[in-house]
Amino acid sequence: MNAMTEHPSPKGAHASFYLPQSDEVAVFEAAARADMPVLLKGPTGSGKTRFVSHMAARLGRRLYTVACHDDLSAADLIGRYLLKGGETVWVDGPLTRAVREGAICYLDEVVEARKDVTVVLHPLTDDRRILPIDRTGEELAAAPGFLLVASYNPGYQNILKTLKPSTRQRFVAMEFDFPAPAQEIQIVMRESGLDRDRVAALVRLAGKLRALKGHDLEEGVSTRLVVYAATLIAGGMTVNRAIAAAMIEPVTDDADVKRGLLDLVVAVFG
Repeated sequence: MNAMTEHPSPKGAHASFYLPQSDEVAVFEAAARADMPVLLKGPTGSGKTRFVSHMAARLGRRLYTVACHDDLSAADLIGRYLLKGGETVWVDGPLTRAVREGAICYLDEVVEARKDVTVVLHPLTDDRRILPIDRTGEELAAAPGFLLVASYNPGYQNILKTLKPSTRQRFVAMEFDFPAPAQEIQIVMRESGLDRDRVAALVRLAGKLRALKGHDLEEGVSTRLVVYAATLIAGGMTVNRAIAAAMIEPVTDDADVKRGLLDLVVAVFG
């Protein structure tokens, strides 16, 4: 299905490293036990996708991850008839496979999908837990263990791309943000292999860059980008070049803003 990016993870996959910031693991586990859909809110690169991958492995459930975008339709999630070997056959989409198997279906940045997607989700997010498949006439009941998880970045919302209150209130919701400095240092050290002192300086710089969100920058530097910079430095790249490539260029195209950010780098690193 060429209108989406789907990343299925096998059941029982090895748990990705994830350092909890609060009680999000306990909340997710409680929601999963009660068959409650989960909504994750937070900025890009704050660990939402890593968290879902970690929890799927922790719970021993297969995970279907769908990266939502403007062209993603309900048919991409549910399935469609395709021509195979001269015959027309029905092929399940990732949501349908998750419903049948009792797996987790994760819709990353769900607000980017077309509006018909949220309509399809409604019967799965209340006590019915069913997926009507109009094309086949099937009304599919969710298998035990099925869990719907969605995420979005409230900072990117506008009048055309937002979740209606009637949709949001069908989910248990959790707010994600960038980790506290001490936690972020641990994460970046673990992911990059760089020593604590240099990682601490990168995290301190990231904090200063995040303070510019809404002024010179649309979005703050993510933990992911800090890990990228640390990994480049651990691989032998100079500090200034790694920061420019991983923490400056990805967040702005404005030449004047970039010069100002590079001055900030000098102020932090000397």
